[in-house]
Amino acid sequence: MIASSLTGVLRERAGLQPGDPAFTFIDYESDWDGVQETLSWAQMYLRVKNLAVKLREVATVGDRAVILAPQSMEYVIAFLGAIEAGLIAVPLSTPMVGAHDDRVNAVLADAAPTVLLTTSAVNETVTPYAKAAEGRPTPTVLAVDTLDLDTRSGGRLKRETLPDTAYLQYTSGSTRTPAGVMVSNRNLAVNFEQMMGGFYPDYNRVPPADSTVVSWLPFYHDMGLLLGIVAPILGGWHSVLMSPLSFLARPARWMRLVGTHTHALTAAPNFAFDLAATRTTDEDLQGCDFSNVLSIMSGAERVHEVTVRRYTERFARFNLPPKVIRPSYGLAEATLYVQTRSPGQPPQVVHFEPEKLSAGNADRAATGTALISYGTPDSPLVRIVDPDHGTESPAGVIGEIWVHGENVCAGYWNKPEETERTFGGTLVDASADTPAEKWLRTGDLGFLSEGELFIIGRMKDLLIIRGRNLYPDDIEASVSVITRGRVAAVAVPDDTTEKLVVIAEVKNKGLDAAEMAERLEAIKGEVASVISTAHGVAVADVVLVAQGSIPITTSGKTRRSASLERYRAGEFTRLDAAVLAGAPAGR
Repeated sequence: MIASSLTGVLRERAGLQPGDPAFTFIDYESDWDGVQETLSWAQMYLRVKNLAVKLREVATVGDRAVILAPQSMEYVIAFLGAIEAGLIAVPLSTPMVGAHDDRVNAVLADAAPTVLLTTSAVNETVTPYAKAAEGRPTPTVLAVDTLDLDTRSGGRLKRETLPDTAYLQYTSGSTRTPAGVMVSNRNLAVNFEQMMGGFYPDYNRVPPADSTVVSWLPFYHDMGLLLGIVAPILGGWHSVLMSPLSFLARPARWMRLVGTHTHALTAAPNFAFDLAATRTTDEDLQGCDFSNVLSIMSGAERVHEVTVRRYTERFARFNLPPKVIRPSYGLAEATLYVQTRSPGQPPQVVHFEPEKLSAGNADRAATGTALISYGTPDSPLVRIVDPDHGTESPAGVIGEIWVHGENVCAGYWNKPEETERTFGGTLVDASADTPAEKWLRTGDLGFLSEGELFIIGRMKDLLIIRGRNLYPDDIEASVSVITRGRVAAVAVPDDTTEKLVVIAEVKNKGLDAAEMAERLEAIKGEVASVISTAHGVAVADVVLVAQGSIPITTSGKTRRSASLERYRAGEFTRLDAAVLAGAPAGR
């Protein structure tokens, strides 16, 4: 494929392999067993082109087109149709029904779209958001599923110079107001080649032609967009898709699709591996064989060793090779992918001394904090940098992860100061083979040990308790082994110091009040003990809450700052208090 744009490659595939299946969407929400819709490459491009023609009637090249639709085939067509029309696509999640969605409003104010692309099912929810901002026209709302996109129209697209930006990938807003990362077609092409080099060097960087992408990840998240839509087009693979809600309702659906398609490649955040391992039965997996799975990428949040072990052990009896689990690091500002470990071996777990980690140094040990290796960085370039001085950190010293390469995006839409701060990193005293300027400051903490990259967590999430640096990911990983649910570790100001508070979701197993109270008390004791033993600090409060209580981002990451606010406001419903009061254990 030699086209210079994503939809240019789609057009070539429609000409070279018109009848081959391109995208399949399985709708489990209208039917528990799933209703499939499959489009060939030719059918997909016809719909995309027809939508692009209609978009040119209401918008001009360079305008923004926001997609506010449920996960569906229409979403794929809307995203690609906007790019084909020369508009800048803005993938978003559907606004919350019956509620004021601040994130959607913030993005619409920032992107100032000309068009909102949606579906008839949510048209009434989306339309109120199409209000005119001061000095701007009201955007047109188009329900994609009401348009005739299968009939060959006489309309033609006038070929014009396309904008450098193909789409805006808005950050999840876990630590700040959403910002739109400007992603170009060049970024996509380069990052795809980097992914192929990192994941499939044993296939000469070209996975088998019969490979199948399987994904439930949301299209408005960078990993879901690249995996579910972009990579299948650039790689020429069949993409089998469903919605995140369908996965959450029955995680076994994901594993069944992976185990019944040839050379499946898929990805998910760490929490999804836990769900799949604990909520998939042997009966669910009848007829599944994971022996020819190509890769299962774990990314979007830090990968936990206990999760990987639990997942591989659960599916080993169905021939899942441990080596296909691929811990991966990346971020939207780098398009998606930054680093994974070389294939051929199971994920490597290394232990480090907790006390040394708290002091900013990584010393290997026989026991201690377990971290997963992300391999030796190659392309793009990765350096560990002292964020205060801009100098490279020696091996074994924790610093900020900086990234350099053509996959790094141009910056944030309409945010020059934030762009300079994040994308304009300059290395002081850079070595001869290292560029000095235009480094992406990721905001992530990590280090190199024996040449391999290890991730600690977000700089903004660092906890400082009684002068000690603590990493919330480590504490949450330790606690989740006990509670088997989502955990948020936060530092709460207390007069002249800060105290550690842990909020943990616990499943109500249907025990009576006395048994439940006893179980909760035991869990709190175990949590306090493991934090003291493994991390050398006392926990001031353990808050046990019902599942779904901890705030998360649109991509499923724990919102620690929002959790802290809810804790300080007394808004969490404690399970032990609810049990004692005889009330239902809700939020």
